[in-house]
Parts: sequence; structure tokens; C-alpha cells
Amino acid sequence: MGNSTDTLIISFGEMLIDFVPDTAGVSLAESTAFIKAPGGAPANVACSIAKLGGNSAFIGKVGDDEFGRMLVDILRENKVNTDGVCFDMGARTALAFVTLRKDGEREFMFYRNPSADMLLKESELNMGLIKKAKIFHYGSISLISEPCRSAHLAAMKSAKEAGALLSYDPNVRLPLWPSDEACRSGIKSIWCDADFIKVSDDEVQFLTQGDAEKEEVVMSLWHDKLKMLLITDGEKGCRYFSKNFKGRVTGFSVKVVDTTGAGDSFVGAILTAMAKDPSILDNEPKFREALTFANACGAICTTKKGAIPALPTVSQAQQFISSSKAK
Repeated sequence: MGNSTDTLIISFGEMLIDFVPDTAGVSLAESTAFIKAPGGAPANVACSIAKLGGNSAFIGKVGDDEFGRMLVDILRENKVNTDGVCFDMGARTALAFVTLRKDGEREFMFYRNPSADMLLKESELNMGLIKKAKIFHYGSISLISEPCRSAHLAAMKSAKEAGALLSYDPNVRLPLWPSDEACRSGIKSIWCDADFIKVSDDEVQFLTQGDAEKEEVVMSLWHDKLKMLLITDGEKGCRYFSKNFKGRVTGFSVKVVDTTGAGDSFVGAILTAMAKDPSILDNEPKFREALTFANACGAICTTKKGAIPALPTVSQAQQFISSSKAK
């Protein structure tokens, strides 16, 4: 994609189809129609980066079916490199039925038994592409079952050895794990490998079983190799913790339609800024500026249904910032 490979950001993991009721605030049973929306957090992040002008690739597996081909077409339409995407002949592309409650928050029901994304094997990894990553970003859903877990660990190791910064957004999806405890320990199993971690306030509470507002609770998630820990607090904005500085950047107040993809939009924006200028991790004023921009991207994303169609461009985010007063 137009940019030089030295800024390549790879997102690794699942891409699936979200079926979202066309009416908010109804249960799956009550819903009469569903809108088909491409999703999967790592794929959303990949599209967010590309839409913001970053050099983005996605690595994962979809079914060799109409939905899988549709998803790869969507990545390509959004200028995401798909050289690391494979098709599984035997398994279907994953589906998720997502209900939007009245407040725009979500509930999930997944169809993955097993789905193609879970069957990505280490031998199918495009190692040539992985070794070019400046940032290698991933979640935790790809850790749930083999062979995908081993592929995930191998890809991380390869990216790290080639000098990439490892970025982790666990994206807790409890229904996909055997138990809460399995989820917690699975997510924490690779915690100390990451250079950069983003978690939501809800996820802090889940992982620590403590109060996410309290700094000592958040700091229990810190580890020595970490360059930056970000906590997103919904419309309140976000908090950041690094070795040298910490603080809070206020968010933007918007009329929320659908929170799907907001965190991914935020992550895509901050990773794009970091790939462009890694020194912002040591420069608090510059990093705060990047976080304000990322908060705007997240907020814009909540004002429309679906994740990928709602992802903003740079000019949309800049317009939004200049037209709104931060809370």
C-alpha cells in the first residue's frame, strides 16, 4: 500500500461476521431482521489503521465460503494487505449474533465450532510478512484453542525477534472461554510479552477483580517490559501509564448508537501515531495529542452502526475535534 514497509502494522487474529439487529434494544429472540456487519477486533483495528492512512496488514484465517471471501474483499477495499490471510476448506467463517441494548452496549452469541479462524496453523503463517512488522498487534481470542494458539505464539515470537513492538488488546469475550478463570489465565499467559497494552475499565475490573478507578489496582497490571499501559474509560476518555509519566485525557460526549468497534478505532489511531513517530511514547505532550485524536476516532465510531463502516478518516476526526469541546 503506498507507504514504506518500515511503518507496517500487522493485526493478527479473528475476522468474522457480526449479525446486528436492525432495531436497537431488542433481544435476539425479538429481533425480526439482522444487518450483516464485518467484524472481529483485530480486523477492525487493521481497517482503522488503513483508513487513517497507515500501512496495515491483517493475518488470520477465514472459511473458503461466501462470507470468508466477502471479508477478504472488505479488507482489500479498505486498503489492508491480505497476503497473510488463508482460507480453510473444511470450516466455516465465524459468525456472531450481537444484540444492542438500549444504551448501545452489546451482548454476543457466537457460532464457532470450530470456525476457520481457530484452525490457523503455524505452518500457514506468512513469516516473511510478519518479519516486516514495525508493530505486531493481537488480542486474546486467538489463544483460546489449538492450533491457533500455537500459531499466535509463533507469530509473536517471530515479530519480536525481528524487532517489532508487540501490542496487546485482550478484548475479553467471556462466552468464548470455558470459564472466567480460563479467560483470566489465558489472557495473562502472554501479558508480560507485550510492549504496549490497552484494556477497558471493565476489563481491568475483570482481570484484577478490583476497582478499575483505583490507580494501585491498574498498576497491578504493570510489568517491567511495558512501555505503555492504556485504560479506556468509555466516553470519559482514557488513562495512560508509562515508566516516566501518567495521566488522563478526557473524551468526547456523543449520542451513542453502537459501541462496536470504538475500542478498535481508538487502538488503530494510537498505533498509527506510534508507527509514524515511535518517540511519542517518551514525549507526554505529543502522546496526549495522539490520545485526544484516538478518543475522537473512538467517539465517532459509536455514532454509527457496525464497526468498519463507522471508522473515521483523519480529516473526519480532525473536523470532529475542532467542532466539539472535550468534556
